Amino acid sequence: MAKYRRKQVTNDIEAFQFNPLAQHKKELPKGVQGVPSPGSDNWAYLGCEFFVTTIHGHLTPIVAGDWIITEPDGIHHYPCKPDIFEATYEKVE
Repeated sequence: MAKYRRKQVTNDIEAFQFNPLAQHKKELPKGVQGVPSPGSDNWAYLGCEFFVTTIHGHLTPIVAGDWIITEPDGIHHYPCKPDIFEATYEKVE
């Protein structure tokens, strides 16, 4: 069986690290949706579940610290755990 190696990605991505404590319902970043947990209507704290919609139309949960990466279409997003993001990407100056 042949072996393959991941190609080096040379295009830049847009991403931000999600922090629900710094967010408010009307200030959620583009692409992030929030649904209050039962019995909670406080969008600024962890009494809320947050999601992004992937390019495949799936609502994917996100948690504090996740990196939210914008798909090439500029509309959809996907989450990435901090350790994977750090191992995969470096900041462009």
